[in-house]
Amino acid sequence: MGTKKSSSGKTVTEFLNVDGTVYKTKLSPKFMNRAGWEKPDDKKLLSFIPGTVLKIYVKKGQKVKKGDKIMVLEAMKMQNKILIHRDGKIKNVYVKEGQNVPKGALMLEVI
Repeated sequence: MGTKKSSSGKTVTEFLNVDGTVYKTKLSPKFMNRAGWEKPDDKKLLSFIPGTVLKIYVKKGQKVKKGDKIMVLEAMKMQNKILIHRDGKIKNVYVKEGQNVPKGALMLEVI
């Protein structure tokens, strides 16, 4: 595998060797400048889709066990029951019932 930049610095040509066959591809500047993947923080619960928080079943300081129902998020006319992904204690709840949240919004933290 090798990387070669053009003289303009915009196009990147990548050579990949898969089972002895060499493939050539060009990578756009948008692709090269994309944000890198980061491991999600296990202590934070982010919204997976934009929606409205209908009901919150937990409060700050409450102990929870993996699988407990913590809230209901309505998105695209469907009510999604959000379950906690780990045992712990609620550090903070950042949303309120009736609040609209975008995708990726921090809704809750667990310690």
